[in-house]
Amino acid sequence: MNNFELQLNFFAIILHLKEITFMQTLELVFFIAFAIIAIFSAIMMVTRRNPISSALFLILNFFSVSGVYLLLKAQFIAIIQVLVYMGAIMVLFLFVIMLLNLQDEKKLSEIITYRKITSVLLSVLLMGLLFITFFFGFMGKKSEIHSTAETIGKAEFLGKELFLKYAFPVEVAGLLLLAAVVGAVVLAKKKFE
Repeated sequence: MNNFELQLNFFAIILHLKEITFMQTLELVFFIAFAIIAIFSAIMMVTRRNPISSALFLILNFFSVSGVYLLLKAQFIAIIQVLVYMGAIMVLFLFVIMLLNLQDEKKLSEIITYRKITSVLLSVLLMGLLFITFFFGFMGKKSEIHSTAETIGKAEFLGKELFLKYAFPVEVAGLLLLAAVVGAVVLAKKKFE
């Protein structure tokens, strides 16, 4: 076998080309696209000096992670990711950023030291070791999604479980949250009077 045939066999093992249908190939393409977007937006979020652009890259990261959840057939978690994180928490982040009024970017600048360079190199080494470990740990192992996996992630299944099997704990949690909200309103009302 020459080098080219070895490379083709290598990629055939990774992608299981003989057993993949069109829909599985499409899911793989979307998964790779969402993963690349998630990694890119996470790196850009951490490396930006402007907090508003960091928050926008965080929104992009949340969107790509919710796409990965959709590919894993966990629709409820994907919707919660969009509603809770992209909606509520990002609005809170943006309000905090606007309240802090970070206009002087000189305060945010950092000096590159040997300690920071060493930490970046060790992080890259750790990521490489993790990639190699996962690659060789899962190489040649084909995992099928369990038959009940598609129904577990749906909102209908979660609703039935929460309101039939776990009805009492859900009601208790609702009453605790209601008591907390009423207590917060009472305390806030006393403060403003």
